[in-house]
Amino acid sequence: MTRPGRPAGPTDDTTTTVLTAALELLLTEGAAALTPQRLHTVTGVSRSTVYRHWPTPYAVLAALIDVAPLPSQEPTGDVAADLHREVDLLCNRLRDKPVGGFLQALIAAASIDPATAELRRRYVADLLAPFHHALRAAGIGRRDREDAVAAIAAPLLVDALLLDRPAGRTRAHRTVDEVLARVVRA
Repeated sequence: MTRPGRPAGPTDDTTTTVLTAALELLLTEGAAALTPQRLHTVTGVSRSTVYRHWPTPYAVLAALIDVAPLPSQEPTGDVAADLHREVDLLCNRLRDKPVGGFLQALIAAASIDPATAELRRRYVADLLAPFHHALRAAGIGRRDREDAVAAIAAPLLVDALLLDRPAGRTRAHRTVDEVLARVVRA
């Protein structure tokens, strides 16, 4: 039996249409462009649907993060190879849109709306999760794992997001080897 009334959420096509347009607006104009009125204008999706499901720029950003999970790779058992693979993937993601551009837009949005800082932290945590996964699978403890991920990834993020230069891939690979020598020996 069908239930009368509105469906619980937007259709897949509507979600795809709105979020695709939202990502394009975010990358070209920033988070301030993610208003329901603007999304309605560029997509043709009814204003009431946009307001109901994505009432604020924060809601749109959260929805974009929800639909953009990174593919997870299973650890191979060779922690060095796994971390080197993740370095290459992160460098590529930071270089390419939409990941690099999306992260830059999140940083800018968080400077205006402090609530968006939580979304930025969540997105960065998603980017770094594969590093944690590889180290956890190798039996590296939480504190050493946190330090290792910071040592490997922080310079890449600084390069790409603050210094506006390609992420230091070679340096990061060297850091992987140095970090592993330290934590495996510990």
